[in-house]
Amino acid sequence: MSGEARLVLASASPRRLELLRQLGLEPDAVASAELDETPEPKESPRRLALRLAQAKAARVACSNPDAYVLAADTVVAVGMRVLPKAETAQEVRSCLELLSGRNHRVWTGLAVIAPGGRVGSRLVETRVQFKRLDGREIDTYAASGEGQGKAGGYGVQGRAGAFVISLIGSYTSVVGLPLYETFNLLRGLGYPS
Repeated sequence: MSGEARLVLASASPRRLELLRQLGLEPDAVASAELDETPEPKESPRRLALRLAQAKAARVACSNPDAYVLAADTVVAVGMRVLPKAETAQEVRSCLELLSGRNHRVWTGLAVIAPGGRVGSRLVETRVQFKRLDGREIDTYAASGEGQGKAGGYGVQGRAGAFVISLIGSYTSVVGLPLYETFNLLRGLGYPS
């Protein structure tokens, strides 16, 4: 190693990579950390988001001990009910039917492991209120494919932005990476930014 700080993004999410680039940071590597993301019995959505982010960072840090490893995990929940990362149009429909006309919370856990094993983490909560959606809006959005692969079955940065009545907290956290917390966590652990 040349002495320059290396940054590894422990996520295959194109949205997280794009958000990191908004900070002017280009990771030296992107490494996905595949984990079982099933909630533990009675685990709260907030605890799940933080646990998964920390586990992803730890897994990728094992093979990158000289790097700053950044990981995040986003959980969408209505009360204690965690919505899935929708993989099909039907799962997107089910999520939107549940979210229609309701408030929900988006929790993003953030973890950084620095060279030498120093660890920092944050949990960001954002409250989102959706308008009441009619069947046509739900069907059109589900058919677009945009909600597939996304926690809660929607991407606020796309067409679903038109469903949001209010958002209290971090918009970039709902997209997948809270920029304020990411920048300050990296800086606090000594990453040159």
